[in-house]
Amino acid sequence: MRRDVFQAVADPTRRGILDILSEQPRNVNELADNFKMSRPAVSKHVKILKECGLVSTVKQGRERYCHANLDRLGEIALWVHQYRRFWNTRLDKLEYLLKEEDNK
Repeated sequence: MRRDVFQAVADPTRRGILDILSEQPRNVNELADNFKMSRPAVSKHVKILKECGLVSTVKQGRERYCHANLDRLGEIALWVHQYRRFWNTRLDKLEYLLKEEDNK
């Protein structure tokens, strides 16, 4: 099942995992040390991030290291940008009306 990036960032734990992985790759044990949950629970979050394309894993010896693929977050930035334009337009209109009211 392929999930989308919005599902990934909807959860604070997954956002935290992405924050940690943005600094450097880590294995699941290292990730789990940063959260008050079991290693299997962190593994489930990593699995969802992998399904969303935000994390990939590379085997190095006996360890699997998780790497962040943050380019996919651009999808969210584009979505947010359309609402930023909407609100900027609305706020500009409000500012215009308030200035017009002050001039009366």
